[in-house]
Amino acid sequence: MIAIVDDDVSVRDATKHLIRSLGYAAATFASAEEYLQSDIIDGTSCLITDLRMPGMSGIELQERLIADGRRIPIIFITAFCDENIRRRTLRAGASGFLNKPFEDACLIRCLDKALKSDETGFAQQ
Repeated sequence: MIAIVDDDVSVRDATKHLIRSLGYAAATFASAEEYLQSDIIDGTSCLITDLRMPGMSGIELQERLIADGRRIPIIFITAFCDENIRRRTLRAGASGFLNKPFEDACLIRCLDKALKSDETGFAQQ
């Protein structure tokens, strides 16, 4: 299951469509809080999340998952590129960091990397 967390419905829908076209199951959430309260959190193979959202941010979501002992590969997507934030998320174990708008092929490469890291238990460099 690929979870998609973004406050922009058009981004959620487009990303879900792409993920499903690749043959994966996908679930969408309008907020980090909604995702954390869902029953799919334990079955998430990869999380694609926006960086800036009302309420809990993508970084706060990453920190919460780590604190809870959940090692879910995360791909960040954002319209607000900040090199320090990008480095911070990647150091904390993110599988990817994409600037909106991004090419489908870029997301697919990040997803492939994330799913490989999920199978082995660690991100491949």
